[in-house]
Amino acid sequence: MSSSQWKIARRLVAKVGAVPRVRFDGTKLERKTGPGPRMEGNAAMSNDDWPVGRVLTRRQTLTLLSLAAAGRLRWQAGSARTVAGATLPACIVRPEQTQGPYFVNERLRRSDIRTDPTDGSVTPGVPLRVTFRVEEFKGSACRPLAGVTVDVWHCDAIGVYSDAQDPIFGDTRGKKFLRGFQETNAVGVAEFLTIYPGWYQGRTVHIHFKIRSGLASTAHEFTSQLYFDDALTDRVHTQLPYARKGRRTMRNADDGIFRGGGMNLLLKPVQQGPGYAATFDVALQIA
Repeated sequence: MSSSQWKIARRLVAKVGAVPRVRFDGTKLERKTGPGPRMEGNAAMSNDDWPVGRVLTRRQTLTLLSLAAAGRLRWQAGSARTVAGATLPACIVRPEQTQGPYFVNERLRRSDIRTDPTDGSVTPGVPLRVTFRVEEFKGSACRPLAGVTVDVWHCDAIGVYSDAQDPIFGDTRGKKFLRGFQETNAVGVAEFLTIYPGWYQGRTVHIHFKIRSGLASTAHEFTSQLYFDDALTDRVHTQLPYARKGRRTMRNADDGIFRGGGMNLLLKPVQQGPGYAATFDVALQIA
């Protein structure tokens, strides 16, 4: 790759700044170096803005694990719609963002993530159907990318994550609500039925997602977050059970993670029955 090509690629890669080295083994997260407190196990929710999880090297960012014997995967992350003057097609590249402290590799293959399989309970909240359309961007065209794994996880209507331990919301270890994965189908689609997220101190309203080349710990991945228009969140959060939490303390513009590319990660939900539905397009490049 020439110097000029690398500069273009750097503009496409999400700007993450000086991030620490971290280790992720599926059950334990640990901060190795860098500013801020040391974190082991399930970090406190107030540290959700720390970059936790695998930080990709330059080589890993540009060339990731093979999805097939003949293909190497490149994750193009960013908001640019043109490269060297060429207009990109309909599929969209997106910025990568921090994983946060609460990813757990639950291996829960399911579309409806509202239920807790441990007791059959259904998480209350406004229904939200999120459809991911994952495509391969090659040359000047896009095609559906089948067989990649999409993970989704987020907090409930009052700001609680499942299968986590935190001094604010307590111990939910063993619970499995609002977590799950799907593999993209033949047309590159993975669909989830969940609820509109609540909020917690220090973050705007968001959903975490991860696209992986497989479930093994050695699989490479693209991790980011989804956001919502503040006005829509305000309307949804006037309803129960959200209203019990009170008025949220952080909006999109005040969230440091959102400011790192969040405008390119906004969902655009439309009303669907008692809830909402949204589609999110993301493009990966295969060399």
